[in-house]
Amino acid sequence: MSTANLAKLSLAVLLLVGAGFGFYRHFNRNSGVSEQLWFYDLSERKLFAAPRESLPPIRGLNNDEADAVRAVVICTSGNPDDSANRKIAYLEKYAPELRQNLELAREGKVEPLPTKIRNGYRLVKNPDSETWHAANSPEGVKIMNGWNIAGPDGKQPVVCAP
Repeated sequence: MSTANLAKLSLAVLLLVGAGFGFYRHFNRNSGVSEQLWFYDLSERKLFAAPRESLPPIRGLNNDEADAVRAVVICTSGNPDDSANRKIAYLEKYAPELRQNLELAREGKVEPLPTKIRNGYRLVKNPDSETWHAANSPEGVKIMNGWNIAGPDGKQPVVCAP
């Protein structure tokens, strides 16, 4: 076999391997979106995973009381798999009006509230606080953005999924 033909064959094999790898990655792609989110049982003071579609507050761990709220959990080391450096950035729940609207919207009975209005019915708080604030209030914005600062090591925290 001549050198030119060997080069052509090598290039063809290389292109086929590259195309095969591309197809493999395309069909086995993980969207990176977790099917579950963190929730925090307020009475038990424990984190647990629940389906992403859950509308907080939901039933907690110990009884039928809807005392579990969504928890935005961060990892301060910048590595979402580093469970030793996880902490709750803030907690979130929906006012009854928003929860009802979203349930009816899922059933196709109403249009979901626009995001601008919805944020007035999303309530947030720091884990160590008793007071809930509307997500679109100055206090709510401060709570939701307050965790996103670099630590003493210069690493940015990242949101963690269960």
